[in-house]
Amino acid sequence: MKIAVLPGDGIGPEIVAQAVKVLNALKLNIEMTEAPIGGAGYEAAGDPLPEATLQLAKDSDAVLLGAVGDWKYDKLERHLRPERGLLRIRKELNLFANLRPALLYPELAGASTLKPEVVSGLDIMIVRELTGDIYFGQPRGISTLENGEREGMNTMRYCESEIRRIGRVAFDIAMKRNKKVCSVDKANVLETTELWRQVMIELSAEYPEVELSHMYVDNAAMQLIRAPKQFDVMVTGNIFGDILSDEASMLTGSIGMLPSASLDANNKGMYEPSHGSAPDIAGKNVANPLATILSVAMMLRYTFNDEANALKVENAVKAALSQGCRTADIATEGCKKVGCSEMGDAVVAALN
Repeated sequence: MKIAVLPGDGIGPEIVAQAVKVLNALKLNIEMTEAPIGGAGYEAAGDPLPEATLQLAKDSDAVLLGAVGDWKYDKLERHLRPERGLLRIRKELNLFANLRPALLYPELAGASTLKPEVVSGLDIMIVRELTGDIYFGQPRGISTLENGEREGMNTMRYCESEIRRIGRVAFDIAMKRNKKVCSVDKANVLETTELWRQVMIELSAEYPEVELSHMYVDNAAMQLIRAPKQFDVMVTGNIFGDILSDEASMLTGSIGMLPSASLDANNKGMYEPSHGSAPDIAGKNVANPLATILSVAMMLRYTFNDEANALKVENAVKAALSQGCRTADIATEGCKKVGCSEMGDAVVAALN
């Protein structure tokens, strides 16, 4: 198993180091090669996605990514900023399906900002289309009008095949869960998502066992806070999924608990935490590595089809939490507050 390890920026190197520690503890036949991306890529090669990094990712079975971005790069030309490297690698590897589970561990019910009775037992899978929508649509840009005023423009667009393939991912996942899919759109206003809804309805005929519902994105955002346990699998486009999955992460107590997988048609994937690079706490050994470690579990499950070791990693995380270990973002009274590396050590100890 060949894994490209891309630590990235900010807290990326710290959290990825803990995930690598867990992978090594499993004693699997894995070859890991590290390369720069994001701001680190720009520093190394003048490109947020150096050609050597992209080639390594293409030659590997899976990619383990930390996070990209730092305020110090905000003044660079747009195509040189760290985030452009992340968008490009998703596009180059055709990673169109983003899976973000929002699962509340019982030990962290008190860490959520919502009442325990609202979030206890929460288990949602958000399926986000990742390579289309307004983030990639053309035309785009900033131009100057004849009157001298500046105008920004982005284009939201989806073709039928893109909608159908992400819908199929959601329905297939629902078949292994509670057989419920909620498709999120804004079909009352946006023609792009009117087509989205039409295609989802057509696709549902192939999955008669799955209950399909539809919800406008503004209502979905509200319902995630009001009654999140009504959802099982949510499927939506790139921009709506970006927002809703971050919202859902806070139901779990911290975005530091939310892993993600970005998959191509053959389940080759890039695995990363859903949070950002948090440069304000970089190097302080306070970041939560659990989302990155749980992303390793997703890697084992989806790319390497190793359910046994995926469960082993997830159970080790549960064990570390049940022993009272907490990083600062999920710390509550009476628990044992630990740093990033100590949390990684706790998971490794539970593995063994």
